Amino acid sequence: MISPENATAVPAVDRLAELGASIAARPYARRGMSQSNEMIRVLLADDHGIVREGLRVLLRSAPDITVVGEADNGASALSLAQQLAPDVVVLDLDMPGGDGATALRAIQEKTPSVRVLILTMHAEHERLLPLLEGGARGYLSKAAASTDLIEAIVPQRTDETAQSRFRTLSDREKTILRSVAQGYSGAEIARRLGISSKTVDAYKRRVEEKLGFRHRTDYVSFAIDAGILGQTEGA
Repeated sequence: MISPENATAVPAVDRLAELGASIAARPYARRGMSQSNEMIRVLLADDHGIVREGLRVLLRSAPDITVVGEADNGASALSLAQQLAPDVVVLDLDMPGGDGATALRAIQEKTPSVRVLILTMHAEHERLLPLLEGGARGYLSKAAASTDLIEAIVPQRTDETAQSRFRTLSDREKTILRSVAQGYSGAEIARRLGISSKTVDAYKRRVEEKLGFRHRTDYVSFAIDAGILGQTEGA
Protein backbone atom coordinates (compact mmCIF):
# COMPACT_ATOMS: atom_id res chain seq x y z
CA MET A 1 0.00 0.00 0.00
CA ILE A 2 1.31 3.45 -0.95
CA SER A 3 1.21 6.03 1.84
CA PRO A 4 -0.07 9.54 0.98
CA GLU A 5 3.35 11.10 1.39
CA ASN A 6 4.82 8.69 -1.15
CA ALA A 7 1.93 8.82 -3.59
CA THR A 8 3.72 11.26 -5.89
CA ALA A 9 6.60 8.82 -6.34
CA VAL A 10 4.67 6.35 -8.47
CA PRO A 11 4.48 8.35 -11.73
CA ALA A 12 8.21 9.11 -11.57
CA VAL A 13 9.00 5.45 -10.90
CA ASP A 14 6.82 4.33 -13.78
CA ARG A 15 8.65 6.73 -16.05
CA LEU A 16 11.99 5.31 -14.90
CA ALA A 17 11.08 1.82 -16.05
CA GLU A 18 9.56 3.06 -19.31
CA LEU A 19 12.48 5.32 -20.11
CA GLY A 20 14.98 2.64 -19.17
CA ALA A 21 13.43 0.27 -21.68
CA SER A 22 13.48 2.90 -24.42
CA ILE A 23 17.05 3.99 -23.68
CA ALA A 24 18.18 0.38 -23.88
CA ALA A 25 17.47 0.49 -27.61
CA ARG A 26 19.53 3.62 -28.21
CA PRO A 27 23.17 3.59 -29.33
CA TYR A 28 25.48 5.11 -26.74
CA ALA A 29 28.17 5.93 -29.29
CA ARG A 30 27.87 9.64 -28.47
CA ARG A 31 29.51 9.03 -25.13
CA GLY A 32 31.10 5.64 -25.63
CA MET A 33 33.13 3.65 -23.14
CA SER A 34 35.85 5.18 -21.01
CA GLN A 35 39.43 4.92 -22.19
CA SER A 36 40.13 2.26 -19.58
CA ASN A 37 37.07 0.20 -20.62
CA GLU A 38 36.44 -0.48 -16.95
CA MET A 39 32.85 -0.74 -15.75
CA ILE A 40 31.53 1.71 -13.17
CA ARG A 41 30.24 -0.47 -10.31
CA VAL A 42 27.08 0.94 -8.71
CA LEU A 43 25.23 0.09 -5.49
CA LEU A 44 21.56 1.16 -5.35
CA ALA A 45 20.10 2.06 -1.95
CA ASP A 46 16.36 2.81 -1.74
CA ASP A 47 13.68 1.36 0.49
CA HIS A 48 11.17 1.03 -2.37
CA GLY A 49 11.71 -2.06 -4.47
CA ILE A 50 9.92 -0.59 -7.47
CA VAL A 51 12.29 2.40 -7.44
CA ARG A 52 15.34 0.13 -7.36
CA GLU A 53 13.86 -1.91 -10.21
CA GLY A 54 13.33 1.21 -12.31
CA LEU A 55 16.85 2.44 -11.62
CA ARG A 56 18.30 -0.98 -12.41
CA VAL A 57 16.48 -1.11 -15.76
CA LEU A 58 17.62 2.43 -16.54
CA LEU A 59 21.28 1.77 -15.74
CA ARG A 60 21.26 -1.48 -17.68
CA SER A 61 21.11 0.65 -20.84
CA ALA A 62 24.53 2.17 -20.17
CA PRO A 63 27.40 0.09 -21.60
CA ASP A 64 29.90 1.11 -18.92
CA ILE A 65 27.74 0.86 -15.77
CA THR A 66 26.89 -2.29 -13.82
CA VAL A 67 24.71 -2.63 -10.71
CA VAL A 68 26.58 -4.80 -8.21
CA GLY A 69 24.13 -4.69 -5.32
CA GLU A 70 20.95 -3.27 -3.81
CA ALA A 71 20.07 -2.14 -0.29
CA ASP A 72 16.71 -1.24 1.22
CA ASN A 73 17.91 0.65 4.30
CA GLY A 74 20.85 2.69 5.53
CA ALA A 75 22.48 -0.05 7.58
CA SER A 76 22.36 -2.44 4.62
CA ALA A 77 23.79 0.24 2.34
CA LEU A 78 26.79 0.64 4.63
CA SER A 79 27.29 -3.11 4.94
CA LEU A 80 27.15 -3.69 1.19
CA ALA A 81 29.40 -0.69 0.49
CA GLN A 82 32.02 -2.30 2.73
CA GLN A 83 31.56 -5.77 1.22
CA LEU A 84 31.31 -4.84 -2.47
CA ALA A 85 33.46 -1.67 -2.64
CA PRO A 86 31.39 -0.11 -5.46
CA ASP A 87 32.60 2.95 -7.32
CA VAL A 88 29.33 4.80 -6.73
CA VAL A 89 26.45 4.46 -4.26
CA VAL A 90 23.11 5.94 -5.36
CA LEU A 91 21.62 6.66 -1.93
CA ASP A 92 18.00 7.51 -1.11
CA LEU A 93 17.94 10.30 1.46
CA ASP A 94 14.94 8.94 3.41
CA MET A 95 15.16 5.29 4.39
CA PRO A 96 14.35 3.23 7.50
CA GLY A 97 17.08 1.60 9.53
CA GLY A 98 19.26 4.69 9.50
CA ASP A 99 18.36 7.54 7.17
CA GLY A 100 20.38 8.52 4.13
CA ALA A 101 22.27 11.29 5.90
CA THR A 102 23.42 8.88 8.61
CA ALA A 103 24.33 6.27 5.99
CA LEU A 104 26.28 8.86 4.00
CA ARG A 105 28.41 9.81 6.99
CA ALA A 106 29.07 6.14 7.81
CA ILE A 107 29.96 5.27 4.21
CA GLN A 108 32.32 8.25 4.01
CA GLU A 109 34.00 7.16 7.22
CA LYS A 110 34.24 3.42 6.51
CA THR A 111 34.75 3.46 2.73
CA PRO A 112 36.12 6.91 1.80
CA SER A 113 36.95 5.88 -1.77
CA VAL A 114 33.27 5.24 -2.56
CA ARG A 115 31.47 8.16 -4.18
CA VAL A 116 27.89 8.84 -3.09
CA LEU A 117 25.11 10.40 -5.16
CA ILE A 118 22.04 11.46 -3.17
CA LEU A 119 18.60 10.52 -4.51
CA THR A 120 15.76 12.54 -3.00
CA MET A 121 12.06 13.16 -3.51
CA HIS A 122 12.36 16.84 -2.63
CA ALA A 123 15.49 18.79 -3.61
CA GLU A 124 15.63 21.06 -0.55
CA HIS A 125 18.79 23.14 -0.87
CA GLU A 126 19.06 23.83 2.87
CA ARG A 127 18.97 20.11 3.65
CA LEU A 128 21.22 18.97 0.81
CA LEU A 129 24.05 21.51 1.02
CA PRO A 130 25.45 20.13 4.32
CA LEU A 131 25.42 16.64 2.79
CA LEU A 132 27.30 17.85 -0.28
CA GLU A 133 29.80 19.64 1.90
CA GLY A 134 30.05 16.46 3.98
CA GLY A 135 31.15 14.30 1.07
CA ALA A 136 28.23 13.53 -1.26
CA ARG A 137 29.29 14.00 -4.89
CA GLY A 138 25.93 15.30 -6.08
CA TYR A 139 22.19 14.87 -5.83
CA LEU A 140 19.22 14.12 -8.06
CA SER A 141 15.51 14.37 -7.48
CA LYS A 142 13.72 11.11 -8.20
CA ALA A 143 11.71 12.87 -10.88
CA ALA A 144 14.94 13.85 -12.70
CA ALA A 145 16.69 10.50 -12.30
CA SER A 146 15.17 9.17 -15.50
CA THR A 147 17.03 11.75 -17.57
CA ASP A 148 20.08 12.63 -15.49
CA LEU A 149 21.18 9.59 -13.48
CA ILE A 150 23.44 7.93 -16.05
CA GLU A 151 25.29 11.15 -16.81
CA ALA A 152 25.54 11.95 -13.09
CA ILE A 153 27.26 8.59 -12.50
CA VAL A 154 29.63 8.74 -15.46
CA PRO A 155 31.42 12.00 -14.43
CA GLN A 156 32.41 10.30 -11.18
CA ARG A 157 35.22 8.71 -13.18
CA THR A 158 37.60 11.12 -14.88
CA ASP A 159 41.28 11.09 -15.75
CA GLU A 160 41.62 14.80 -14.97
CA THR A 161 41.32 16.37 -11.55
CA ALA A 162 38.59 18.92 -10.96
CA GLN A 163 41.25 21.48 -10.06
CA SER A 164 43.05 21.08 -13.39
CA ARG A 165 39.77 21.38 -15.31
CA PHE A 166 38.80 24.46 -13.28
CA ARG A 167 42.06 26.13 -14.29
CA THR A 168 41.09 25.85 -17.97
CA LEU A 169 38.25 28.34 -17.45
CA SER A 170 38.49 32.10 -17.80
CA ASP A 171 38.21 34.23 -14.66
CA ARG A 172 34.61 35.19 -15.45
CA GLU A 173 33.68 31.56 -16.17
CA LYS A 174 35.16 30.55 -12.82
CA THR A 175 33.07 33.20 -11.08
CA ILE A 176 29.90 32.04 -12.81
CA LEU A 177 30.58 28.39 -11.98
CA ARG A 178 31.26 29.16 -8.31
CA SER A 179 28.15 31.36 -8.04
CA VAL A 180 25.83 28.76 -9.57
CA ALA A 181 27.26 26.07 -7.30
CA GLN A 182 26.65 28.30 -4.29
CA GLY A 183 22.96 28.55 -5.18
CA TYR A 184 22.70 32.00 -6.77
CA SER A 185 20.13 32.42 -9.53
CA GLY A 186 21.00 33.88 -12.92
CA ALA A 187 19.35 37.18 -11.99
CA GLU A 188 21.25 37.35 -8.70
CA ILE A 189 24.56 36.65 -10.44
CA ALA A 190 23.81 39.35 -13.00
CA ARG A 191 23.15 41.93 -10.26
CA ARG A 192 26.29 40.96 -8.33
CA LEU A 193 28.51 41.22 -11.41
CA GLY A 194 26.81 44.20 -13.05
CA ILE A 195 26.04 42.32 -16.27
CA SER A 196 22.85 41.22 -18.00
CA SER A 197 21.08 37.90 -17.39
CA LYS A 198 21.67 37.02 -21.05
CA THR A 199 25.40 37.45 -20.52
CA VAL A 200 25.25 35.19 -17.46
CA ASP A 201 23.43 32.56 -19.55
CA ALA A 202 26.09 32.84 -22.24
CA TYR A 203 28.87 32.23 -19.71
CA LYS A 204 26.93 29.29 -18.23
CA ARG A 205 26.69 27.73 -21.69
CA ARG A 206 30.46 28.09 -22.13
CA VAL A 207 31.10 26.43 -18.76
CA GLU A 208 28.67 23.62 -19.54
CA GLU A 209 30.22 23.02 -22.96
CA LYS A 210 33.78 22.97 -21.58
CA LEU A 211 33.04 20.75 -18.57
CA GLY A 212 30.15 18.66 -19.88
CA PHE A 213 27.60 19.91 -17.34
CA ARG A 214 23.90 19.21 -17.83
CA HIS A 215 22.34 20.00 -14.45
CA ARG A 216 22.93 22.25 -11.47
CA THR A 217 24.05 19.22 -9.46
CA ASP A 218 27.04 19.02 -11.81
CA TYR A 219 28.08 22.52 -10.74
CA VAL A 220 27.81 21.62 -7.05
CA SER A 221 29.62 18.28 -7.21
CA PHE A 222 32.38 19.77 -9.40
CA ALA A 223 32.83 22.71 -7.02
CA ILE A 224 33.16 20.32 -4.10
CA ASP A 225 35.73 18.20 -5.95
CA ALA A 226 37.68 21.32 -6.89
CA GLY A 227 37.51 22.70 -3.35
CA ILE A 228 35.90 25.97 -4.41
CA LEU A 229 32.35 25.72 -3.06
CA GLY A 230 32.94 27.83 0.02
CA GLN A 231 35.43 30.23 -1.55
CA THR A 232 34.70 33.92 -1.88
CA GLU A 233 35.58 35.82 -5.02
CA GLY A 234 39.32 36.12 -5.55
CA ALA A 235 40.16 33.17 -3.30
